[in-house]
Amino acid sequence: MELPQLRRITDLADPALDDYLRMTDVRLRARVEVERGLFMAESYEVISRALEAGMAPRSFLMSEKWLEKFAPLYARFPDVPVFVGEEPLIEQLTGFHLHRGALAAMQRPELPRVSDLLQGARTVAVLEDIVDHTNVGALIRSAAAMGVDAVLVTPRCADPLYRRSIRVSMGTVFQLPWTRIESWPESIGTLQDSGFIVAGMTLGEGAITLDELAAEDHEKLALVFGSEGHGLTPAADRRLDSRVTIPVMGGVDSLNVAAAAAVAFYATR
Repeated sequence: MELPQLRRITDLADPALDDYLRMTDVRLRARVEVERGLFMAESYEVISRALEAGMAPRSFLMSEKWLEKFAPLYARFPDVPVFVGEEPLIEQLTGFHLHRGALAAMQRPELPRVSDLLQGARTVAVLEDIVDHTNVGALIRSAAAMGVDAVLVTPRCADPLYRRSIRVSMGTVFQLPWTRIESWPESIGTLQDSGFIVAGMTLGEGAITLDELAAEDHEKLALVFGSEGHGLTPAADRRLDSRVTIPVMGGVDSLNVAAAAAVAFYATR
């Protein structure tokens, strides 16, 4: 007997499917998902981690062949619809081939206040205007792996709950506390008032090395990572307590921001 929550897709114009429309349009989705209060989780592992973290599903989307595998997940929410359709129809709806099995539209959680996130934290990562969702996801995964207590993202930083960010983070975005800073770089003062030494990763002259920063053994440390193209903004750079660089060899001019973050988190863990 077919479960009542299963809904066969027959009409792509059905408003119930709107959460999944035009998913390859990054700019549109980044705005629409925030406005509608939702985010997308993709694959069994990521959806499972989201549910374990207390995220509330709005619906699931998959083809017939994945129903059995994902049953342990959606069966826990008998009132949440599971949209089922042929793979070409799903691809037409979303704009891409759903090769990781299923999507789940999730209710976007309310973000905590910065002050609440800083309580009890000893190491914090700040993402200033990082625009690539892959970099955001990779950075959060490294932060979770290296024991960073919290992540702060500036107003112009890419969304950590965008589908690609979540996927690259392997769902660690659900386990690592994070929030968005409303005012930046003024919030550097908030970090300093809370006892944090604010250190910005830079290629600029006059910076100390990462080894030197790690040797200082700060009780509370906030590491700031700038955008992929221009690095830290001058306004943020002026407010830092320390400017830090990672010496590189072999004629390489710099590391990708996500790679640099992983090195910095390990060195200061």
